[in-house]
Amino acid sequence: MTRIAACQLAPVPDDLAATAELTGDAVREAISEGADLVVLPALVTTGGVLSDPEAARAVAIAPGHGVFAAWAAACTARHGAVVVGGFCEAGDDGQLYNSAAVVDATGVRAVYRCAHLWDRERLVFAAGSAAPPVVETLHGRVGVVINYDLRFPEWTRTAALGGADVLAVPVAWPDAQPGEGGGPDGQLVAAATARLDRVAVVCADRSGPGWTGGSCVLSAGGQLLAAAGQGRSAAWADIDPEASRDKVVSGLSDLWLDRRPELYDRVTAPRS
Repeated sequence: MTRIAACQLAPVPDDLAATAELTGDAVREAISEGADLVVLPALVTTGGVLSDPEAARAVAIAPGHGVFAAWAAACTARHGAVVVGGFCEAGDDGQLYNSAAVVDATGVRAVYRCAHLWDRERLVFAAGSAAPPVVETLHGRVGVVINYDLRFPEWTRTAALGGADVLAVPVAWPDAQPGEGGGPDGQLVAAATARLDRVAVVCADRSGPGWTGGSCVLSAGGQLLAAAGQGRSAAWADIDPEASRDKVVSGLSDLWLDRRPELYDRVTAPRS
C-alpha cells in the first residue's frame, strides 16, 4: 500500500521565505507521519495569486532552486518518499510556466508544465506542450497534471495510458459558485477522472479566504477516500497501486482492451 498525504496549505502572500518554510515544514511533517507520496497545491511556492507577468516573474524560480533541495532532504527520512508540488517556473526560454515538480531524495525527477490554463492564467503563463510525466517510484508510478487539466479527459487518459497508478494534481480551486470549478465541483471532476481511467487521484488545494479547501484522495474506482475539509490540514489515505493496473470493470469488459482509438479522430483533430 502507498500512504498518501494531500497537504492543504495557505501560502504567505508576498513572503517567499515564509512560504518556503511553510512548504518545507508540511513536507517534513507528512513524511515523519508515514507519507510515501506528498502532494502540495498549485503554485504553492509563490505566496499569493499571480495577476500579471511582472508579479509572476518576481517569484518565478527554476528547478534548481533551494526549495526543491529542502523537499529532497525531507524525503531522505523515509525510503522512497516522493513530493509533488506546484511552482511558478522561470523557463530557460524566458517564458513563465504554471509548473509542478516531482521530487525525491535524489532531487527533481521531473517537471510538468500545465497544458490547459484557467481563465486569466493565460495572460501570465505560457502553456506547456509536453505530455504529463509518469515517474516510476518505489511506491508506484506517479503521473502529474495541474488544476484545469482535469477538465480534459483526453489529457488525463494520456497519463493513465502512460502507466500512472496515481495521478497527483496540484490545484487552486477558488471559492466559487456551483458550476464554476471550485471545491465540490472539482472533487466531482476528480472522481470522474478516477473512475473513467481507473487510476487513483490526489488533489491538493489551498486553504484560507478565497479558496475552497477541496484537497482529497480518490480510489481507482472513484471512491472518496479522504477529504481535508476547511483550514490547514491534509487528506490522508492508503491506496493500492495494483488496483490502478486492473482495468477490468466487468467480466468481459476491460477499459484498455475495449478502446477503439480508430474511431476517435474528432478527439485529436485540430481546432477549426
